[in-house]
Amino acid sequence: MAETVWSTDTGEAVYRSRDPVRNLRLRVHLQRITSSNFLHYQPAAELWKDLIDLATFRPQPTASGHRPEEDEEEEIVIGWQEKLFSQFEVDLYQNEAACQSPLDYQYRQEILKLENSGGKKNRRIFTYTDSDRYTNLEEHCQRMTTAASEVPSFLVERMANVRRRRQDRRGMEGSILKSRIVTWEPSEEFVRNNHVINTPLQTMHIMADLGPYKKLGYKKYEHVLCTLKVDSNGVITVKPDFTGLKGPYRIETEGEKQELWKYTIDNVSPLAQPEEEERERRVFKDLYGRHKEYLSSLIGTDFEMTVPGALRLFVNGEVVSAQGYEYDNLYVHFFVELPTTHWSSPAFQQLSGVTQTCTTKSLGMDKVAHFSYPFTFEAFFLHEDESSDALPEWPVLYCEVLSLDFWQRYRVEGYGAVVLPATPGSHTLTVSTWRPVELGMVAELRRFFIGGSLELEDLSYVRIPGSFKGEHLSRFGLRTETTGTVTFRLHCLQQSRAFMESSSLRKRMRSVLDRLEGFSQQSSIHNVLEAFRRARRRMQEARESLPQDLVSPSGTLVS
Repeated sequence: MAETVWSTDTGEAVYRSRDPVRNLRLRVHLQRITSSNFLHYQPAAELWKDLIDLATFRPQPTASGHRPEEDEEEEIVIGWQEKLFSQFEVDLYQNEAACQSPLDYQYRQEILKLENSGGKKNRRIFTYTDSDRYTNLEEHCQRMTTAASEVPSFLVERMANVRRRRQDRRGMEGSILKSRIVTWEPSEEFVRNNHVINTPLQTMHIMADLGPYKKLGYKKYEHVLCTLKVDSNGVITVKPDFTGLKGPYRIETEGEKQELWKYTIDNVSPLAQPEEEERERRVFKDLYGRHKEYLSSLIGTDFEMTVPGALRLFVNGEVVSAQGYEYDNLYVHFFVELPTTHWSSPAFQQLSGVTQTCTTKSLGMDKVAHFSYPFTFEAFFLHEDESSDALPEWPVLYCEVLSLDFWQRYRVEGYGAVVLPATPGSHTLTVSTWRPVELGMVAELRRFFIGGSLELEDLSYVRIPGSFKGEHLSRFGLRTETTGTVTFRLHCLQQSRAFMESSSLRKRMRSVLDRLEGFSQQSSIHNVLEAFRRARRRMQEARESLPQDLVSPSGTLVS
């Protein structure tokens, strides 16, 4: 007889299934290896007998009709959340006084029906479903390492005490938050209590009553064969894993009679029929089609184009950080100034913003405040006068850095400005800032104790103000001090019909392509407009220099 190869890997396995978990079926086979039906010693008066009648060792039927050898081996197929009663539960719920909850009364009715129909089909194998009041004590002492002297951490103990059950999702409409979203000064106990993952799960335990013959129904003989956990995402956790091609698992009981049991767990879920798979495929196809139509209705079927001669500018930006400033608790006020000529923005568009107050963090020799504050805007450029030789102005991003202390005293830490990139793509800009200062120690003492400082009435004065119409801008007498820097990350997109028309221009006039030097590669609006002007002049000169018989009335060349 070949020696049994035991499976010692009792860790959990994780599966993901799109099939409803109600179709899950497990076959559990339990068998006793060391039997309690040993040969008994013969009485002393019969030791002289040479032969022993083997019929005396034949197991006798019990009152319930089960023979002892039938009690040593059992195989049963169990479905998901299928309730199989143990002998302890049968004895308990037959007494109506032991029923306390509606579930207890429901179990009592089911047990009475089973007794009237001939008894339960299982003997040793039973289950605890998600509704039962059962806790696996082994989960409270899970070991994270193989060390013999391992001390469970606080998080392990907390996770072991979490009773995770699936709950119905309730809408958030009309609900009022009963607690603050942000806890500014969390205590150590608060951090510990909230550092626990509580994912709703449905749990099921497959158990075995390994008590001696005729002594079933005692809690001390109950052993966990398998634990199943399923979440709403279709993730199935099985501990231990399905037996498959591995050897059976073993259980050694404790007590005076140490017995050895082996059991296997196999997945015997029925395979989907071709008709069911086809029906499910059609359902998913219809579902995805409806979802695609819904997304298309939100986006629209027609691609939105700009008017001829216009350029649309999209900017998805982020205020990344600020560093090198004197005081802590910084925040940034920023806005985008569009040139007064040729530029416009939608009426609903917001071109300014204020970040949250951020505490600085030491990074090397500097103190850095990480904002990660996103913003977005769009603007339109319409160049109506194509004969103008003046290059268009580009939007400017202004920023003002301020600090706010515990006493609500704010101070201006610096002003800065930068022209938005003229080329599409991702750009990281570092803006150097400065602030105006006064002479003498009084101003600095006032800034330190009282707060406040010199401020600019017009932030556009950081650069050349848009309202300035003169030829020379004098800042004589303005004393400033260099402060820190602000980092912006900008993702710029440009949309214009001119980018599509460039290919037709290259086909119609080869000299235009040479002049533009790869028109489609030029993303700057300055280069695009300048290339258009040069192309028109080149084409006009070409028409004037060619004989009239080679030029059609429409102005195109005749091949």
